[in-house]
Amino acid sequence: MSEDEVPAGVRVRADLAALPAYVPGRTVSGAIKLASNEVSAGPLPSVLEAIGSAAAEINRYPDSGATALTERLAARAGVDAERVAIGCGSVTLCQQLVQALCTPVDEVVFAWRSFEMYPIVPQVVGVGQRRVPLTAGHVHDLDAMRAAITPATRLVFVCNPNNPTGTAVRQAELERFLDEVPEHVLVVLDEAYREFVTDEQVPDGLTLAKQRRNVAVLRTFSKAYGLAGLRVGYCIAPAVVTEALRKVFVPFGVNRIAQAAAQASLDAADELLARCGEIAQERERVSGVLNEAGFAVPPSQANFVWLPLGERTTEFSEHCLTNKVIVRAFAGDGCRVTIGSPEENDAFLAAAASWQR
Repeated sequence: MSEDEVPAGVRVRADLAALPAYVPGRTVSGAIKLASNEVSAGPLPSVLEAIGSAAAEINRYPDSGATALTERLAARAGVDAERVAIGCGSVTLCQQLVQALCTPVDEVVFAWRSFEMYPIVPQVVGVGQRRVPLTAGHVHDLDAMRAAITPATRLVFVCNPNNPTGTAVRQAELERFLDEVPEHVLVVLDEAYREFVTDEQVPDGLTLAKQRRNVAVLRTFSKAYGLAGLRVGYCIAPAVVTEALRKVFVPFGVNRIAQAAAQASLDAADELLARCGEIAQERERVSGVLNEAGFAVPPSQANFVWLPLGERTTEFSEHCLTNKVIVRAFAGDGCRVTIGSPEENDAFLAAAASWQR
């Protein structure tokens, strides 16, 4: 029997054939990668030192509960440690939330287009889902999302700022939405890009989570803190939710090196967040040039911009690739372009300028 053959008696779930695969950003040797929302600057020396020290102890299991990191995050957020759950990136916490709160008769509501894992996770877990189209301005339609909530709804994901459009909902509209959501429905504010927000009208989800009993917040060390390759995220939620998350997590899922790097990054938070400010300035410059060229880029509050190109999305992506720039194409909808260094951004803008519109 070859390695590819499966015994006749073994069967996998038939519905997995229709499961959309998560497609990571492409990597092409010699090309500038602006496809995965990574921070282009490398780790700080202090973080590398912490990684090196932790690497010397990888013969030992990590702290499965990430106790030290949990306590530090709780102190920063001003909540009890029991309200914090650590995960292998915030995407893993998305799946744990669905596993912990939903049964096969329940549903998850989310906007679309939004984070690619939102439609995948419910199908993997085996629960229902309702997708609500974005507005014409590429923003969450919170009124329509409220209307989509049924007695079967257990979770609502609000990606703010939204991935891949970069748009954000503001304080008044989000608070009105939260006021109208039934208390038994958990609203998950996915704030992977919170550190890049410059609009003061975009609320801090942690403040809302401390005020309400049915709000959870997801954050990550992958973006602003530059630890995408180590996979550390966290959830701040009511204690009943985080307790459930700890029941469905994979033991030792956040490794020793990742925990050490996350703590070192917190020590260097001021320097790392200053980088975010520089990225936000570049975001505004890139958006301005693209808008002047006629691309109609919606206002972004993340470390990327969105080009709503519809049916010409793939064509534009391939054009950029021929110019040694990799962008993220969502066929039929648009391209998401990460804000890199000024030199990387200039290379992308040159490629965009040479495209025959």
